Amino acid sequence: MRWGTAAVVAAAAAVGAGAVVLVVGRRASERMVRPGVPGPVEPEAGPVVVHGLGVDRVIFNRRPESLRPGRWAVEWDGNGHAVVEEILYRDAQGVTRRLVRADRGTLTPGTEVRFTPRVHLGDPTEAFGLAYTETAADGELGALPAWRLDGKRGTWVILVHGPEADRQQTLPVLPTLHRLGLTALAVTYRGDEGAPAPPGGYSRFGEDEWRDVEAAVRLALDSGAGRVILHGWSVGATMVLHTAARSAWAHAISGLILDSPVLDLASAARRDAARAGFTGVSAELGTLAAQGRTGVDLADSSRLAEGADLRVPTLVLHSPDDRIAPFDTVERLAAARHDVVNLQRFPGAEHAALWNSAPEHYTELLRRWLTPLL
Repeated sequence: MRWGTAAVVAAAAAVGAGAVVLVVGRRASERMVRPGVPGPVEPEAGPVVVHGLGVDRVIFNRRPESLRPGRWAVEWDGNGHAVVEEILYRDAQGVTRRLVRADRGTLTPGTEVRFTPRVHLGDPTEAFGLAYTETAADGELGALPAWRLDGKRGTWVILVHGPEADRQQTLPVLPTLHRLGLTALAVTYRGDEGAPAPPGGYSRFGEDEWRDVEAAVRLALDSGAGRVILHGWSVGATMVLHTAARSAWAHAISGLILDSPVLDLASAARRDAARAGFTGVSAELGTLAAQGRTGVDLADSSRLAEGADLRVPTLVLHSPDDRIAPFDTVERLAAARHDVVNLQRFPGAEHAALWNSAPEHYTELLRRWLTPLL
């Protein structure tokens, strides 16, 4: 269903009508429709600051970010990058975490840092010493760069990152795929650096982008793959679902892995606007603007959410605390398609950062689920 005129009029009356409505809607939708363009910054409880340093440990002030479970990167101005993991101690004043490594720059007391999921940087060789080749899929808009890591088996895993990320998001799963002997193809799609720009410059929430994933499937099959498994993050998982449902090569797909899948696009758009500081009517205007700017009916995603087109084993990894993609949507999917869907919960995890919250658990789930499909 589409948003009606009454909703627009009501929103306009609440905010102020005319140009104000257009400006608010455009600002609230910017990060949704242009993932590569920085949008409004999510409101924070205050900066995360280094309070002290010890042997293999860092003390931060107490903030939601510094209390996140698992393994995270901390970055700071001047290209600084380090990795921290388990919380060793916490109290009202601070949070002490184990320092895994400091890759770039020097941490000092007083440094303001940002917690990010980008634990691994660079390419597969820089991150893990894994050999790879640069290749490209032949997309309808042009060449789509990809990393190819060869394995001894005939099954390939195609990895599709989410918006506001790049191929580096796929790095944490590459060692597992390598140990299993699977060929991995970490792909790009329209709008990515080095890939063609989308028409109009807008992301279309997988409605067009899935054809770039299909191009990667064709590349795998033309290169000798017998079967392919698709693994996507966030809206990348939405693209995976579109590909499995709509591609002429869907018969070659033997499994799907969906990390934090966005199945309710309208709710995800409202939540993303709220994270950027737009709430209530402003968030609704952002959703309307996103629909108007892209031409995608955000509310018409029920077929994906119902799993009507699922034909192969599907591993769904999701957090009940996801602030972007509602968890109840994947619960309904798992209940409706319990014949093929295996839902695994990651309590307390951030959207599309499930590996960060529990790296060993994520890796073991992936290994156990993939093994029967080899």
